[in-house]
Amino acid sequence: MASYRIAAIPGDGIGKEVVSAGSAVLQALSKRDGFDIAIETFDWGSDRYRATGRLMPEDGCKTLESFDAIYFGAVGAPDLPDHLTLWGLRLAICQPFDQYANVRPTRILPGIESPLRGVSVGDLDWVIVRENSEGEYAGQGGRSHRGLPEEIATEVSIFTRAGVERIMRFAFETARLRPRKLLTVVTKSNAQRHGMVLWDDIAKEVAAEFPDVTWDKMLVDAMTVRMTLKPASLDTIVATNLHADILSDLAAALAGSIGIAPTANLNPEGRFPSMFEPIHGSAFDITGAGIANPVGTFWSAVLMLEHLGEPASAERLMRAIERVTADPALHTPDLGGTARTDDVTRAVIAAIQGDNL
Repeated sequence: MASYRIAAIPGDGIGKEVVSAGSAVLQALSKRDGFDIAIETFDWGSDRYRATGRLMPEDGCKTLESFDAIYFGAVGAPDLPDHLTLWGLRLAICQPFDQYANVRPTRILPGIESPLRGVSVGDLDWVIVRENSEGEYAGQGGRSHRGLPEEIATEVSIFTRAGVERIMRFAFETARLRPRKLLTVVTKSNAQRHGMVLWDDIAKEVAAEFPDVTWDKMLVDAMTVRMTLKPASLDTIVATNLHADILSDLAAALAGSIGIAPTANLNPEGRFPSMFEPIHGSAFDITGAGIANPVGTFWSAVLMLEHLGEPASAERLMRAIERVTADPALHTPDLGGTARTDDVTRAVIAAIQGDNL
């Protein structure tokens, strides 16, 4: 029997609610499919920061090294600066573990309506590959002359040949595995004439290794228009840390709700554990109300199972998700419904346990 150790970090806000729901679904699936999954929960996040001055222990990454995967909820609280919480927990895991490939699939699930007129299931089916280790979020820069009229703040985007080559190659490989074998490279090389032109140059070089993949490139501002007006023209998309962060939120909204969108933060070589999370954030406006949409967290578990080498279980969970979203009675308020987190969770577990899935 295969056995997996999962580190669950619910974090803040609705992260605690949806990771609890996701853990219950994973346990039900493991019993159904005959593998063992041991989930250990860590209380890292803003509550811990208020008590100890740190969001995670200094040796937190050392603790996580022995796990097969990390199941993450959200980080951020209204009374703490966002940059403090993000860099103190999520990025404090992503960067040391070299989780350089951030993968965000987006499609319109059965029963969910896109805000785009005339766009339905099958018309919007994308995978956004986000460079996750450098670029605009490299953490380089600083502030000087604080409080003075001449105060300076710099945020330096770092683009290395090694970093761009590996994410570009990962994106082409991802596109090659999809039926359409189509990749769009997103940059802003008309205005950012160094780092973004390097992206363009490397894309062209790597493309030569993948003659079976059709590719094109778009400026990021034009890309938002194409995503909105011609969603069927897109399939796999690769972009920088900042650009893909923004585009993937737009993609989730166009697919019906940010509450359904998953993320895989991958270390593709397997030197470190990878991390899986919904993209919606801590959402303190609905924390504790019991109405958070857990679908993004369940879909993130699908990506986790694929990564762990359990494709049949991943497919079963995805089918269960689709069966539940197809029922409007099981839509949470972000989808225009009245269902609660527990309602959706119980329905997904029941679908997993059924004999006809």
